[in-house]
Amino acid sequence: MDFRLTDDQRALRTGLRELLAGRFGRDALRAAVDREGTVDRELWRELGAAGFFALRLPENEGGAGLGLPEAVLLFEEAGRALLNGPLVATHLAAGRVPGAADGARVVTCATQLRGLIPHFGDADAAVVIHGAGMHIRCPEELPHARRLRSLDPLTPLHRIPDGPKAPPRPDAILLTAAEQLGSAARTTEMAVQYAGEREQFGQPIGGFQAVKHLCAQMLVRTEVARAAVYAAAVTEDFTEIAGAKLLADEAAVQGARDCLQVFGGMGFTWEADVHLHLKRAWLRGRMWLTAAESEEIQAEALASAL
Repeated sequence: MDFRLTDDQRALRTGLRELLAGRFGRDALRAAVDREGTVDRELWRELGAAGFFALRLPENEGGAGLGLPEAVLLFEEAGRALLNGPLVATHLAAGRVPGAADGARVVTCATQLRGLIPHFGDADAAVVIHGAGMHIRCPEELPHARRLRSLDPLTPLHRIPDGPKAPPRPDAILLTAAEQLGSAARTTEMAVQYAGEREQFGQPIGGFQAVKHLCAQMLVRTEVARAAVYAAAVTEDFTEIAGAKLLADEAAVQGARDCLQVFGGMGFTWEADVHLHLKRAWLRGRMWLTAAESEEIQAEALASAL
């Protein structure tokens, strides 16, 4: 099985990276923080026009007819950029909720955080997922949703009492893992760049063994997670998807922690972006499938293989 990217896949990834670099650079990221994570509707429509949400729809339904591997590449880029908004839910709703595919409507999901709904205030529709099925509801049909203070300043949250509990969607789990992978890759780059620029005792801190080890460990975790995420996108095996989420969560959370250590005191300031990656990684770690649930799936798979 060949896991190498094709030229078309590389072009797809590069196209979105360039779009986000132009439309969601650091200034736009900080503006989103100031807006408390409110979705940029204009950018959302641009993503829709670029095919982000309709990527996996058949061509006769207005989509690109591509698969989960291509979607993983795009969500990895979104994770790198810390793009905010209910990306996974809107992507899943394309073709089922009118306006979701072209970015005209923002769709959130009532199950990804088990009773917590991200971006409820921005949503035009909320989907409730039951296995492979999906029920569409208007936000007005959820009058008891209560705003909570979110750990991530870019992800506003609401809680629904007795929120729905449903089997997790494998593609939703994997796309969230892809976002974690993108964040892990970005914090690794940030750490290496800072280690090459910051000087102590007359030399870049990247010359010190302890800093080298931190950066090397970040890279190893990221590349292991990348292999797992890409492989799961090809096989679409649920056990492999759960394992990929577990590895990507670890790479994103621990990578952001290590990046914080490389930055030192500067990393603890509001001006540095490291804390935004760490907070988002913590939150994504609770989405769709937690580490404990992923570990149980792996344990059951190993037990059944004995």
